[in-house]
Amino acid sequence: MKKALEDIVVLDLGQIYNGPYCSLMLAFQGAKVIKIEPLKGENLRVRRKGDSHELLMLNSNKRSVSIDLKSEEGKELFLNLVKKADVIVENFSLGAMDRLGLGYEDLKEVNPQIIYASGKGYGLEGPYANRLAMDLTIQAMGGVMATTGFADKPPVKAGPALCDFLGGIHLFGGITTALYQREKTGEGQLIEVSMHDAIYPTLASALGAYYSSGGNVPQRTGNQHSGMATAPYNVYPTKDGHIAILCVADRQWQSLLKAMKRDDLLSDSRFQSNVDRSANTTIVDEIVTDWTSNKDKLEISDILIESSVPHAPVLSIEEVADDQHLIYREMIREVNHPVEGKIKVPGSPIRLSDSPLEEVIPAPLLGEHTEEVLQEMLNLTEDQLELLEERKIILQKDENDFQKVY
Repeated sequence: MKKALEDIVVLDLGQIYNGPYCSLMLAFQGAKVIKIEPLKGENLRVRRKGDSHELLMLNSNKRSVSIDLKSEEGKELFLNLVKKADVIVENFSLGAMDRLGLGYEDLKEVNPQIIYASGKGYGLEGPYANRLAMDLTIQAMGGVMATTGFADKPPVKAGPALCDFLGGIHLFGGITTALYQREKTGEGQLIEVSMHDAIYPTLASALGAYYSSGGNVPQRTGNQHSGMATAPYNVYPTKDGHIAILCVADRQWQSLLKAMKRDDLLSDSRFQSNVDRSANTTIVDEIVTDWTSNKDKLEISDILIESSVPHAPVLSIEEVADDQHLIYREMIREVNHPVEGKIKVPGSPIRLSDSPLEEVIPAPLLGEHTEEVLQEMLNLTEDQLELLEERKIILQKDENDFQKVY
């Protein structure tokens, strides 16, 4: 079965999370993704001894080519690859690719059909564009930290790297949209996604409360609803941990009361509607806590499943790492890495019935496919490759040491 993006060639200059996650989604849909790295490897290889597990998680189904893009010969090799490519993915700091002479205007000169996808912290233009950006700084500037944590405590970052990954998946969406448009126009184009832009819509609850209340809304509400507009909506203590419970409909609240054997509250005027309950959030939380605190979280979960009340036990990272649902869904995939042995990496959250992800291939070692790709795409001879390696323009696989630089 032919994969959805099987004929697409992607040159991936992504680093850390943002760019690599975008290109991982492209690879999972069948694109030929060639990871272009410096001779020492991208940042996730450089900043830790050996390949970090994060790198292994985000670079499956790719090939690695190691080229010194700061050298004229390395730049020429890359431009020749661009002529054969469909997509460029990069998330370097603003202006880095232009300084190398490899910005969009440069690349479209050699390939007018190229789709150039640029992931940035604050975009290519705007008052913040020149600021250095990482997930933490975007969380700070974008309102995520202001809405995370408890009212009487300092702002807290969200645990996951939300901004990096939201930026990466929006970049994937931009690329696939541009590929569709290219089918009609024959022309490539520049795509840019700002992590700061991508995170803004996630503040819908907080912003909705802000605008509807005339600006009178708490910034941090702990585990309660961001706009304090739903109750119950919280994480409640149990005998062995915590459980999240929320009721977005009156019938769910009524079901919860019955599950808690508190039928006496069904007609209580303080709790008849969501508006009533939100005005009495503290009391609602006390009622629910009285019930949950004497039971195990999975015991509560079984009761609430039967009662059709939205909830979830709070799972630890250890529990998530071996989650049976994620394993069944093939989001957790086990692969054999040539150095690390058996490791667990993500599958694809995007499911196409006619383009299934049949195989997850371990992330490449640095320069593992340099020889293969340059011979296949540029018809370089072994003598030419050997000369380039001797001059430290490329790094290619050695039979005994995959990461040896000559």
